[in-house]
Amino acid sequence: MITAGIDAGSRAIKAVLWESETGRLLATAIIDQGVAQAELARDIYQNLLQTAAVDPSRVARVVATGYGRNLVDFATTTITEITCHARGVRCLAPDVRTIIEIGGQDSKLIRLTASGAVRDFAMNDRCAAGTGRFLEVVANRLQIPLADLSALAEKSRKPAAISSMCVVFAETEIIGLLAGGTPPEDIVAGIHSAVATRVAAMAGRHVDSPIYFTGGVALIPRMASALSEILGQPIRTVERPCFTGALGAAVLAASQELVAQP
Repeated sequence: MITAGIDAGSRAIKAVLWESETGRLLATAIIDQGVAQAELARDIYQNLLQTAAVDPSRVARVVATGYGRNLVDFATTTITEITCHARGVRCLAPDVRTIIEIGGQDSKLIRLTASGAVRDFAMNDRCAAGTGRFLEVVANRLQIPLADLSALAEKSRKPAAISSMCVVFAETEIIGLLAGGTPPEDIVAGIHSAVATRVAAMAGRHVDSPIYFTGGVALIPRMASALSEILGQPIRTVERPCFTGALGAAVLAASQELVAQP
């Protein structure tokens, strides 16, 4: 059976084609989010089919997830991103017990049972602190590419203490640090720690291992080590961290437990 998963996130739309019999990803695609979300979702789906040379009639189901899931009008059904990320990460890492997902506009901590069911979760979607947007603001202020943040942070000898957990106030704090002569590498290292601290606050006192890191921010290598330092436990980054929501949607589309969710 071939199924598709489309994760219409806040910053990007991700899509995958999944072959359930072989457990193989046939194709993946990603595109920046925009105003015409429905059209973008249709375009990325068509690109998937063309890349994999799969006729639309062979796709049994399409499941949409993410903030814009209800705008994917050709989807068979929708499922929440918590459920999809949990299934996607477990597909890649069956031993997972805790998932940290940091995207462009929100962050999540998802706890799973030994059988892989979602036990509970915490989510930050009302403040950009602790999300990819926070790191984008820093990169823009320092006038360096987002992809270069980790390499710069590795040069830090004394990470700066960033006390403000609001992006607006933190940016003001960064301006003050620069004016005071704090090296950019120390500021970036401090921001990594600040983001990790904000995410760790959602975890409470205890986090079950193994812990897997996913979402777009997982592509920034220094973030995994910053989270590991704050939580005091090893953090593993999943393969293709941007696509776990879409993968989970596609895997669920192929399962017997497929149910519509609001």
